[in-house]
Amino acid sequence: MSPLQILGAGGVASGELELTPGLAAQQIKPHLIHEVVTQELAARRGGNASTKTRSDVRGGGAKPWRQKGTGRARAGSNRSPLWSGGGVVFGPKPRDFSKKVSRSTRQLALRKALSERLRAGDVLLVNELKLESAKTKEFLGLLSALELKGSALFVAQAPDRNLTLASRNVRNVALTTSDALNTYDILHPDKLVFTTGAFEQVEARLNK
Repeated sequence: MSPLQILGAGGVASGELELTPGLAAQQIKPHLIHEVVTQELAARRGGNASTKTRSDVRGGGAKPWRQKGTGRARAGSNRSPLWSGGGVVFGPKPRDFSKKVSRSTRQLALRKALSERLRAGDVLLVNELKLESAKTKEFLGLLSALELKGSALFVAQAPDRNLTLASRNVRNVALTTSDALNTYDILHPDKLVFTTGAFEQVEARLNK
């Protein structure tokens, strides 16, 4: 795999970065990536659907009528699931949807996903992602200089306030940092834009 060009101000090439052999030589394994992406999406589920059982519904303390002699069926509470306004039987309760995937599997899937995006030419390197102010117009100028169309993920070494504020109203643009990058983040956008430092941090993270 050929070296990555590093873009400077205005989208002009200012150097090259050699890829580590371990990253450049990876072959795609869809089942690993599918397993990790499923785990990451499952972890984002809130699991906050909740219904009330008969013990949760307010009221129902008094027995509706005496046990015998009325000719009606026995009833102990008007909050029984059989009654209107009663509790729900086997309804959903808050739960944890997360799945367990080993650290080595997550590392391998991340490495293979990034390798595939590199092979497809979907990764851009820039010297830095610094804005003079938190103005959206300035961020749009950056997008124009890099000739980005469609969705894009910007990966920086650390959170940047100006970059966050300037990009938050721009559609199809997301920000993350090198230590928070995951497999789903890599696969989702059309283009990945790394700072040189962030890309080197990700390489070091994947080579551990």
